[in-house]
Amino acid sequence: MTQDAPGRVFDAELEALRSATEKGQADFLRDLALLVNVDCGSYTKIGVDRVGRWTAAALERLGATVEILANEDFGDTVVAHFRGPSGPRALLIGHLDTVFDVGTAAERPFRIEGRRAYGPGVTDMKAGLLAGVYALAALRELAGTGERLPFEQLTVIANPDEEIGSPVSTPAIRDAARGRDFALVLECARANGDVVSARKGMIEAGLQLTGKAAHAGVEPELGRSAVLEAAHKTVALHALGRPGEAITCNVGVAYGGTRPNVVAERAMLEVDLRAPTRAALEAAEADLRRIASAATVAGVTCEMRILARHWPMEKTSASGRMVARAQELAGRLGFELRDAATGGVSDANTTAGIGVPTLDGLGPIGGLDHSPEEYLEVDSIVPRVTLLAALLLSLAREPLAPAGPPANPPGGAAP
Repeated sequence: MTQDAPGRVFDAELEALRSATEKGQADFLRDLALLVNVDCGSYTKIGVDRVGRWTAAALERLGATVEILANEDFGDTVVAHFRGPSGPRALLIGHLDTVFDVGTAAERPFRIEGRRAYGPGVTDMKAGLLAGVYALAALRELAGTGERLPFEQLTVIANPDEEIGSPVSTPAIRDAARGRDFALVLECARANGDVVSARKGMIEAGLQLTGKAAHAGVEPELGRSAVLEAAHKTVALHALGRPGEAITCNVGVAYGGTRPNVVAERAMLEVDLRAPTRAALEAAEADLRRIASAATVAGVTCEMRILARHWPMEKTSASGRMVARAQELAGRLGFELRDAATGGVSDANTTAGIGVPTLDGLGPIGGLDHSPEEYLEVDSIVPRVTLLAALLLSLAREPLAPAGPPANPPGGAAP
């Protein structure tokens, strides 16, 4: 990259960002221990809000104006705004919640063994949340005392409900994402170090089947079995999966009936449908609706409800250029960076789904999320936080063009 290349970050600046991150590593680990040792499963409002208050205070110390979007049932959403004299409009997203029950933090608190840190949510996503805070701190140190970040507006959202599909915070994320030049999501990198440039879209649907009850031994012909119809639909729905096209359909929950000697009057199916592109997801949804509306067992009706929908995060020409910048910076920091596609859904689907160039997996490296063995690679903290800070600086100096059409698939050559 030449000196006048787009988004140039100079060697002295890159070294200053790395130095600031190295100086802050002990504090990072101290804060990581503090946050990991809080029970903050999605339904544990008191713990989620405790992590939220810590995050809000940290961002305020860096110069943000913070608003709290209160919620009675789930944790509160933290929205922090940094405003500067000029530059792009950017969005950073991290989440406060984990998947773990109350008592987990006491059972297996934060610890470091060798070069790995362990504990509930250590990588998903306490380390990613902290990466955002410490990257912004490094940028503030680089800018100097009294100087503002080089953005017209940089908004940080820390949401309380990502692990259950962000039902409360999605409207706030959508509102914040509109008109943004780019969005960065702070989930940790894959276990092999890859960032995420594409995610499948997902539809979660509930199918309520209604038949007619009858005595299964005396007058079975008078009944219409909702369970039998559910079985036919389950087979048909699983047949929608096409591995060669990365389309999956799974009936994950099925129940119905009341007693073995009663023809089942009611049954319920809960379906997870995923596809890598919007067009493929829309086509698969049409097939899902066709299966729901057709009856193999005469007299059984089906009502389908969409419980959740996340459009795919597709790699576009603009997000491909973002990957290329991250790869160039990573190379100068001494490591190779690749991008990947994944079947999992995150808040990146929300921003990408409304056309904002989005890159995910920008936290430190970790793995075995949602399990008792979840871990974080301690040696990845400094290089990955430095990369995040440098990428923000690069994108501040040369914003991306609009998202445009899908680019090469993850792993291919950047455009």
